[in-house]
Amino acid sequence: MPTLAITNFNIVCATLGGFISLFGLVSYLFKERFYLSEALISLLAGVVVSPHAANFIRPLDYADGSQDDLATITWYFTRVVLGVQLVLAGVQLPSKYLYYKRKSLSLLLGPGLTGMWLCSSLLVWSLVPHLSILSSLAVGACVTPTDPILSNSIVKGKFADKNIPKDLQKIIIAESGANDGLGYPFLFLALYLIKYTGDDGGGQNGGARTAIGLWFGETWGYTIFLSVIYGAVVGWVAKELLHWAEEKKYVDRESFLVFAITLALFITGTCGMIGSDDVLACFIAGNVFTIDDWFRLETLDDSLQPTIDMLLNLSIFMWRLPVVYAMHKMIPEIEEQQQALFVGFFGPIGVSAVFYLYVCLDFLQDIKVDNVVRADAARLQEVMTVVIWFLAICSIVVHGLSVPLGKLGYHLPRTISSRLESRNIEDPETFRISEPVHDQGQILRTGIHQRQDPPLGGDLLPRPVFRIGGSVLPSTSSVAPNTSSVNDDLDLNHPVDDTGNTTTMPTIVLSNQPPKIRINVTGEEKKS
Repeated sequence: MPTLAITNFNIVCATLGGFISLFGLVSYLFKERFYLSEALISLLAGVVVSPHAANFIRPLDYADGSQDDLATITWYFTRVVLGVQLVLAGVQLPSKYLYYKRKSLSLLLGPGLTGMWLCSSLLVWSLVPHLSILSSLAVGACVTPTDPILSNSIVKGKFADKNIPKDLQKIIIAESGANDGLGYPFLFLALYLIKYTGDDGGGQNGGARTAIGLWFGETWGYTIFLSVIYGAVVGWVAKELLHWAEEKKYVDRESFLVFAITLALFITGTCGMIGSDDVLACFIAGNVFTIDDWFRLETLDDSLQPTIDMLLNLSIFMWRLPVVYAMHKMIPEIEEQQQALFVGFFGPIGVSAVFYLYVCLDFLQDIKVDNVVRADAARLQEVMTVVIWFLAICSIVVHGLSVPLGKLGYHLPRTISSRLESRNIEDPETFRISEPVHDQGQILRTGIHQRQDPPLGGDLLPRPVFRIGGSVLPSTSSVAPNTSSVNDDLDLNHPVDDTGNTTTMPTIVLSNQPPKIRINVTGEEKKS
């Protein structure tokens, strides 16, 4: 006898598939008409199906009730998402873009990223009670890097095409891709100092000197520089192999299109094995992979990459306005103040913030005294989890509504103003039939006449309306027998009505209340 199999797998497939299908039916309406971000829509959908509402999605059950296993699953998922997105971000940029824009990127990734880190850290330190400055620096490092997924959501689409210059779009993509991997030095500077100097270095041997040594050696040498070299080598080899396979006609179109995605998965896995920075390696590999612009131009009109962007667009925003605004005059791609405000405000960090959060949690878990996590490390774990997820949700809501609210704030005052003006203006009486005027010279001698409204209760029956002038292109049926040309038909001294008879010239009388105009048309006909 058939039975219902209400398992977690079936529920997850039905819920995710149903949501993505329903969203696809109205995706253009939400994104291009209402300017709502996919991150905001996904957040609202996640709240609805969460254990606190409909209880369709139960992540803790998938991890067998273990918070540690759930954290590991989330961490690995963010690695995959960032790896794929950063390779695609590198592929989107023109040939040798990082080299040609090295000055602008150096400012954004050097003093710019440092300033963003310090601003974010000071903000956290001032708002979160009983938090040390080192702990605040660690939290600030998590939310400093921008996110390539949401950067695509603000530099692509109808809104971006109308309002964001192409050069500004490219610099946002490059900056958001590069600084994701460069978040490691800021993060581990704080973490190493916490480990070896926090709580008087309890359970650890060394001190500040050991912390700085590890920061230079492991973080910069092994994590950053090795990942750059590894990504460049893998990207170059992959480009040459794909060229060779395409020339030999060994690769089909489908495999050609997904090659960049499979390359991202390969780099993420291999860099994870050697413990280097897989995020930065993926971005460098994407740039080198399309250094000759061949792959980018071949896939320019393909819809696969935008589809991947839509599926992975579950990220968030965070502020970085003061630093970008202060440096915008030195960056050619950010010329105007409005552009600086835009780049500074829309600083997406999304998945990268969650990624660095779990990197921190994993590192702090190893700071132990007598096989127990040290007290300051345990407190930092709790604070980081709450603060970063809180900032993520707030950023999704605030920045997800920024564009639609901005459009509403631009159009709403104009609409209200036009409605109020239309109510204050009297009913239009531009063309008004008055009493017959027989002497046109009297009108010229008198000058401008005062407008006189008809008495109440007067004759409201329609009066005869006469044709003024004639048609520029007269037909044989509308021209009087005694007329021979268009000029005769347009004779204002003796205009012709539909019966071929002439009438007194219509007179336009201007009132002393402009722009009211009154037309006096005589009803007396004259025989020709």
